[in-house]
Amino acid sequence: MNTQQIAERLVALCREGQYEQVYDELFADDAENIEMPAMANGPLGNAKGLDAIRAKGKAWGEAVEQVHGGSVGEPSVSGNWFSVPMSLDVTMKGQGRMQMEEMCLYQVRDGKIVREQFFYDA
Repeated sequence: MNTQQIAERLVALCREGQYEQVYDELFADDAENIEMPAMANGPLGNAKGLDAIRAKGKAWGEAVEQVHGGSVGEPSVSGNWFSVPMSLDVTMKGQGRMQMEEMCLYQVRDGKIVREQFFYDA
């Protein structure tokens, strides 16, 4: 798949809530996940390698008490990069309800996502 096809597939799967399938189909084994600097450490911080990214996703899911809604925007593609705006209305365990908005940036190499980076107000 080329970058446009990967971007479109990621958006479709995220809209369906099929996050494990996103990892199975689209991510390279050595992919890296990068958070904002204030959030880079800890169990929900930066992750390197698909197993670490999956573990982070699992930890995130376990921290969520309830999902009230969210959205996944259209991808914008430039060369081997694409971005997708996403939002989430969620109640986190012990933290209450919050509205989250972020820009997700992805890098593609050899038909797989090798880097994802999230931009949001921390």
